[in-house]
Amino acid sequence: MRFESPLQLILPFLWPKPPSPARKAERLVVTDADSAYAVTVVRHPRARSYNLRIKEARREAVLTMPRRGSLREARAFAERNAAWIGARLKRLPEPVPFAHGATIPLRGIPHEIEHRPLARGTVWTMTRGDAAFLCVAGRPERVARRLADFMKREARRDLAQASRHFAAMLDVRIGGVGVRDTESRWGSCSVEGALSFSWRLVLAPPFVLEYLAAHEVAHRIELNHSRTFWRLVDRICPERHRAEAWLKAHGNGLHRYGAG
Repeated sequence: MRFESPLQLILPFLWPKPPSPARKAERLVVTDADSAYAVTVVRHPRARSYNLRIKEARREAVLTMPRRGSLREARAFAERNAAWIGARLKRLPEPVPFAHGATIPLRGIPHEIEHRPLARGTVWTMTRGDAAFLCVAGRPERVARRLADFMKREARRDLAQASRHFAAMLDVRIGGVGVRDTESRWGSCSVEGALSFSWRLVLAPPFVLEYLAAHEVAHRIELNHSRTFWRLVDRICPERHRAEAWLKAHGNGLHRYGAG
């Protein structure tokens, strides 16, 4: 058995090892029939094999390989699966830009974007009969930016309100509530209680956004995904399973809005 002095035990905390330099992602191109597809290759320290997946948010193929894997083997693996890559990419729904005439959801309700170049203001909602509209004032080149800013403001307001509601139910304190355009996580909670969410949750029905808020607020008590944590979530958000099913079926599709 090896014994270490108290100084040896605390040295790593006084002078921790610098983090390993991040490996840059590598890109390659594979072809199938007359089509070419870009593949991003990422080395992962815990990967034991070569694995392909489609990142719907970026509409690209990502190949994960072991840290000491061979780029030649990665290319061969991607080329063997070029037809699969092409089929999956072609099945992705078309991007929907924030532009006049496009239809996008707001809180789960389809809204048609209507550019009002001569109107004053920025963005507002209106209904005409059974149809809902997102009206955008200003020059054409400002439509996309104004809509994106509007969506982020609405998302931050809804998420802050829902988070405060669930924090009161659990009698916990939360920090600031921010929104970003994340690809792999809908929300996060820091040790200090700061909450961060994807602004795209405002596109989904309200019960989905509320579930994600309840999920992250529950981490103020259980910073894990234990049974105790899920019991907390179920207590304050009875529609948890419905929201999870909706996200599984439709969540990735939210990333197509505002693209192009």
